[in-house]
Amino acid sequence: MTTVTASEAAYVVAALLFILSLAGLSQHRTSRSGVVWGIAGMVVALAATVGLASKDITATGLVLIALATAIGAGIGLWRARVVEMTGMPELIAIMHSLVGLAAAFVGWNGYLDVDAELSGSLLGIHHAEVFIGVFIGAVTFTGSVVAYLKLSARIDSRPLTLPGKHVLNIGALVAFVGLTVAFVARPNLGLLIAVTVIALALGAHLVASIGGGDMPVVVSMLNSYSGWAAAASGFLLANNLLIVTGALVGSSGAYLSYIMCKAMNRSFISVIAGGFGTPAAAADDGEQGEHREISAEETAELLRDASSVIITPGYGMAVAQAQYPVAELARKLRERGVEVRFGIHPVAGRLPGHMNVLLAEANVPYDIVLEMDEINDDFAATSVVLVIGANDTVNPAATDNPASPIAGMPVLHVWEAANVVVFKRSMAAGYAGVQNPLFFRENSQMLFGDAKQRVEDILRSLDALDTPVKEMAGTTR
Repeated sequence: MTTVTASEAAYVVAALLFILSLAGLSQHRTSRSGVVWGIAGMVVALAATVGLASKDITATGLVLIALATAIGAGIGLWRARVVEMTGMPELIAIMHSLVGLAAAFVGWNGYLDVDAELSGSLLGIHHAEVFIGVFIGAVTFTGSVVAYLKLSARIDSRPLTLPGKHVLNIGALVAFVGLTVAFVARPNLGLLIAVTVIALALGAHLVASIGGGDMPVVVSMLNSYSGWAAAASGFLLANNLLIVTGALVGSSGAYLSYIMCKAMNRSFISVIAGGFGTPAAAADDGEQGEHREISAEETAELLRDASSVIITPGYGMAVAQAQYPVAELARKLRERGVEVRFGIHPVAGRLPGHMNVLLAEANVPYDIVLEMDEINDDFAATSVVLVIGANDTVNPAATDNPASPIAGMPVLHVWEAANVVVFKRSMAAGYAGVQNPLFFRENSQMLFGDAKQRVEDILRSLDALDTPVKEMAGTTR
């Protein structure tokens, strides 16, 4: 068996491992094994690629490859160890930017180092691959950087609304098509520089035009872009595994974006086109009535007397790192005979599955963590709902106010419960910049402060409420 055939066989094995990884990551119960399959696939892919390249490069080149791999692995391990769950969305966004940047570099290298054996139509196909690869990579790079800046609150999360922004986007795409035709006909450095600049500007503008409420979709969308950028690099490098892997990432990311858009009642085309055809998110329009406050002790009394409780977490729970005391609260209530479940909105947090991962990390049983469609009909028969750090995903304006920027977005109907306790630091609007009428409803009460501290206060109050009962039982005996 030659080096080439051995590497191609290894690529098939790696591709199968990546498919198994995607299958494992589709469910929480199998997500760990999915990660292991993915790691194994990448190890096989790297080994096969180095083995295939070893016949054409010097010992110095192999040392440089090993050094680059070690540096990249070291940075990856370091970031994985220090990043908080709240920082995962922006970390993923910046990782997508690196994939896009690499694809753009591969495209430029494909232009500067053309295979001498290529001629005629094959040379034209090669130049088209170069141009398309640079365009997709550059769009992914700047789009991901802007997403990172928005998710990390380094820039305003509200959508950028330049005059004629849709004309600018369409114009950039038309220019790309025209430049591609010109480049294939007569390749030159000026055209490649022009498409790179246009793509960089388009990527930044597309994501800047998308509001904070749609950022979870943007993350999955950029994941898809990075996959297609990798696939484009695969064509340029004649690497079958890179083509297959890029197509897997690109198609799965696109499908996830489509599912999330359906969950948010958003047009898939609108989101990927930078908010085309959607109204800009409104700014906070102030309070809409008088809110009522509740203490941790009063909340504990509500929970003690409840027959059923639904907890709806949001990004605020992640920021406060409250998942562990929340899990402990659920455990104590279940021990008291209270039916406790979690209601998860598809776009809760800043990342698809963000809340599910946090709850799994705190060992919350999978069978009590339900998706929005599974639990929405049960709120009307629920004694108490605890809204912990959620805002836009529980906003009744989505169903009651056609003029709201989130009108039509499916939300958790928490207001239908007998009692709603909302954990928030203040009365500020949510990430989408829209005030929530839920805070002013008669059956809603606000519990202000850090979510983790307030849940811990409730746990102590529950213990205090149980103490007289235990002492009385001991006296009776």
